[in-house]
Amino acid sequence: MSLADVKYLPETPAHDAEIEAINDEAFGPGRFVLAAYKIREAGGHERALSFVAVDGDIVVASVRMTRIAAGPGRALMLGPLAVRPAFKNLGIGRRLVAIALEAAAKAGAPAVILVGDEPYYGPLGFKRIPRGQISMPRPVDLDRLLSHEIVPGSVAKLLGEVGHASQARVAEHIAAMA
Repeated sequence: MSLADVKYLPETPAHDAEIEAINDEAFGPGRFVLAAYKIREAGGHERALSFVAVDGDIVVASVRMTRIAAGPGRALMLGPLAVRPAFKNLGIGRRLVAIALEAAAKAGAPAVILVGDEPYYGPLGFKRIPRGQISMPRPVDLDRLLSHEIVPGSVAKLLGEVGHASQARVAEHIAAMA
């Protein structure tokens, strides 16, 4: 395998089974209890902003984006990012993150957040969110909440518990009707 053989494509429904297998391999069944999964289950991810890396016709890595809300702030949440073991440490994950961030900016997203390791994501443009500014619907290490700001000042608008953006729209609609 040569890195020149790896192609980066928008995710399609045809990739779903392979993406699920990669995520299972990378994170195991315990992933379903994580805070980020709880948010994604509430409304799904944005397929148009999610990408795969393929070697031939085999998916070797994927990254997904989900629209989120926290207080008055809106953003995308990156993850899961998963790479098959045989393809790790080749730069494929970093390339997928760069592609996803570029797509987020083109789509007008004000920021991207994630739960991850600062040593990995820091060089990709992510910074720690101030402790206590946001929370997750399940326990999470607050030092692992990171953000990539696209629109200046947008991360500061993210306040309180993070949830799927579709739930925030429903709550806003109900409040407007009251």
